[in-house]
Amino acid sequence: MKKKTVYIWMGIIVSLTAAAFVAIYFLNLGNEVAKITPRMDPNGPPAFSHLIYGDFDKGALDKPMDVSKVGEFLYISDTKNKRVQVFDAGGTPIFQFGKEGDGPGEFMFPYGISGDKKGRVYVADLFNGTISIFDSKGKFIDYFKEADGKNKVIKAPGGLRIIDEKMYLTDIEKSQVYVFDLNGKLLLTIGKPGQAEGDFRAPNSVTADDEGNIYVVDTGNQRIQIFDKAGKFRKQINGSDDGKGKSTLVNPRGIDIDSRGFIYVVNNLTHYVYAFDQEGKKAFQFGGIGDQNEQFYLPNGLFIDDTDHLYITDTLNQRVAVYY
Repeated sequence: MKKKTVYIWMGIIVSLTAAAFVAIYFLNLGNEVAKITPRMDPNGPPAFSHLIYGDFDKGALDKPMDVSKVGEFLYISDTKNKRVQVFDAGGTPIFQFGKEGDGPGEFMFPYGISGDKKGRVYVADLFNGTISIFDSKGKFIDYFKEADGKNKVIKAPGGLRIIDEKMYLTDIEKSQVYVFDLNGKLLLTIGKPGQAEGDFRAPNSVTADDEGNIYVVDTGNQRIQIFDKAGKFRKQINGSDDGKGKSTLVNPRGIDIDSRGFIYVVNNLTHYVYAFDQEGKKAFQFGGIGDQNEQFYLPNGLFIDDTDHLYITDTLNQRVAVYY
């Protein structure tokens, strides 16, 4: 009887010891995860996560200009290589499509890239003057066709975003912004060449918020212009107190808005990303010239997904930086 009691107590001690080790392991694991996954400051910049370069040699990115997440994959316009590269969220190369040329599925200067709810991928080709549509696996489907074939407006498509079944598009050469439905019907034309409110000089990027307000990067005029959903000018942002003083933006490019309402703008020639609040006041910045983590060399495109992950194309460093 005594021997049986001893065995029982030994079993209890072994079980408690094992449970203690398991508890300590998971506590330490939780602490390590907390160390590598810092929580984002509610009012501050996002946290750096990782870099995406592509494969070695012929798989490397060369002058990536824009990026979008479509479904579970990241689609990057690998502009100098005249193709699109596709990665998973962790940066593992999945496949690529496109080659140099002016035929179906070919590119001369693939720039703006976006996707619709069906997983189709739209690529604006600045030099060919076309918008190509592909399925999620990179198979060419068709060119985006304007419904009014006799009065086409697209000439040099640049920035491209599809939001709520509408295509928002900048025409860099014509200095205008267009909004189409996905059947090709022109819904809205905004702006003309110039420097006044509502005018543009080589607008590069465009996005829209949940209310349909339209945000345009007016690159040549060194500012961001904001319009309501009907295309009426609302205000501009350039880093000055009222948006009308001397601009702190130098060749601004990519733009997007996070769930907190911050407006992110790539300030290309200073190698920084700026964030503004809804009043147009600068909230924070991050970046700076260099090739280390959290540095950029002529960044261009910017995209924020529905989980607030931020993707920035770093053109001369030949990579995409990921933040959250």
